[in-house]
Amino acid sequence: MADRAVGIPVVKEGVPFIAVFGGAAMLAGALGWVVPAIALGSLTIFSGWFFRNPHRISPCAEGAVVAPGDGKIIAIEEDYEPRFLKEQATRISIFLNIFDVHVNRIPCDGTVVDILYQPGRFVAANQPSATVSNEQNALMIRGASGAKVLCVQVAGLIARRIVCWVSPGEKVARGDRFGLIRFGSRVDLFLPKGSSLRAAVGDRVKGGKDLLAMLPTGEASCAERS
Repeated sequence: MADRAVGIPVVKEGVPFIAVFGGAAMLAGALGWVVPAIALGSLTIFSGWFFRNPHRISPCAEGAVVAPGDGKIIAIEEDYEPRFLKEQATRISIFLNIFDVHVNRIPCDGTVVDILYQPGRFVAANQPSATVSNEQNALMIRGASGAKVLCVQVAGLIARRIVCWVSPGEKVARGDRFGLIRFGSRVDLFLPKGSSLRAAVGDRVKGGKDLLAMLPTGEASCAERS
């Protein structure tokens, strides 16, 4: 898979927001409407900040699993995953607030086996019920060793749009950009039993960069990726 959105400061989904707010701010300024111009200018800056697309270097280690998104780890639990894994797994939930980077990253090397979109509610993404009730998009990734990793984009209270740039059958690499959620959301990562955790509840992590776990069987070695 060719990594999407490489080398651009904001993802293309943010361009319409920046253009509309920026154009409106300039028009308001030209008309002498100071307060609306300042408000619209602030929205332009916020949109550019929200849709930012930072450069990241992923760690290179056999079996490494990195954070699929920026944010705070709000739960690490043993859970039964009924859709793809159909077995007990370790779930790591990362909550993204509106100030976090919302570009999502592939957690490990492998192939996208399937993608399942589920319509649903928009309760606050930091609530436990969001795991099963909210709108979400799930990627099943099978690593070179056969390990199965499930990465789920979960919409939140304000988020009303999940974007996914990959398709079933694509080969993916740890740290690759694969989508985003706007505005405020959550990412759930389900790891196979026997995975060795390298993170804890309360940690703040960066997508594609920070190590969350090691899979129970090593994957092929790799070169560093950004």
